[in-house]
Amino acid sequence: MKMLKRTAFVAVMLLAAAFTSCNNDDDNSAPAKPSIYARLGGTTMVNDPDNPGQMIEQGRLSYRKVVNTTVGLIVADIQAGASGNLSAHFAPVLAEVGAGNTTNLAILVDNLTDFFSFNTGGTNAVNTYTGLNMVDAHNPATNPRMGVKSTNADYTKFVGYVGAAAQQNGVAANTELYTDIVAVLESLRAPIVQQ
Repeated sequence: MKMLKRTAFVAVMLLAAAFTSCNNDDDNSAPAKPSIYARLGGTTMVNDPDNPGQMIEQGRLSYRKVVNTTVGLIVADIQAGASGNLSAHFAPVLAEVGAGNTTNLAILVDNLTDFFSFNTGGTNAVNTYTGLNMVDAHNPATNPRMGVKSTNADYTKFVGYVGAAAQQNGVAANTELYTDIVAVLESLRAPIVQQ
């Protein structure tokens, strides 16, 4: 009986040791991969080139640059009459800009910057996205700044613009960071594509 108790005790200790050694808190476990936001500069404060005398988080600035470049690429294709451009989607905003009103364009840029910053690891209040949910934001019936509903081809074109903008802002296409950014965009395809 004493031998059985001792064997049971040893078995319990071995099981405890096995569970403890499988714990994720081991010192030799791989560190968690930094968020996309952190890899784009994170919360490091830098001078805001668009607002002299103000500071901005590097991660947010990186996203704002990509968003601004994306908008520029879309507008350039629309102006050039490129086939398959996204002019119908942005017709309301482009009409306002053409009339000299850039307010809603600035809101769009801020919302996109906020959305991507907050949803890829930005945690400060300035990065909190407060815009419409993805379905409503991309439905002309609930968002008057959206011209038409998106198709898969439209969204693929948009992802291409963002990819080109990311590359123009220092994110090489053959990197894990680029792949992770595209994965975030692809995770949004279902609620955005509504046609």
